[in-house]
Amino acid sequence: MSVSQLAASVAHRILDRREYEDFLYHEAALLDEWRLDEWYTLFTPDAIYEVPTAGAPDDVSSTEALFYIADDHGRLGHRVRRLKKTSAHSEFPRSKTSRMVGNVRILGEAPGGVEIACRFTTHRSRGDDLHLFCGHIRYVLREEDGALRIASKRVFLDMDNLRRQGRVSIIL
Repeated sequence: MSVSQLAASVAHRILDRREYEDFLYHEAALLDEWRLDEWYTLFTPDAIYEVPTAGAPDDVSSTEALFYIADDHGRLGHRVRRLKKTSAHSEFPRSKTSRMVGNVRILGEAPGGVEIACRFTTHRSRGDDLHLFCGHIRYVLREEDGALRIASKRVFLDMDNLRRQGRVSIIL
């Protein structure tokens, strides 16, 4: 058995739903408080962060369809550094956000961790504009060094389009 096959066969311990909820609430707070560096540390070195286009099905692939965001760990780090700069005109001064996370469900083991699903709403206020993003998120979470980490985060916008919002300039 190869090392990759051995790693894939390792069973991941499924925690109590409350522990996953607390983790997701913590992630939302970090984003609302613009603590992006701390948020970025929640991701594993092999993590992906994806936001398919509005209305995309859950099984859409970033290799076959257009995504608003399809970041690996390195690109996600670049996104965090860029958003913190004053030259990031789309988010300077930064938007104020308020996130709600709910309907957290444990879907079971997945390659690389435990799959978790939840619903979300994110209210974004910037200047005189207030925008609402809503949808669902599919995570793959795993324990590393005694802490939960995000191996995959796929944010699905349950909206027909982004015409009112214009674009996704915040981290969902």
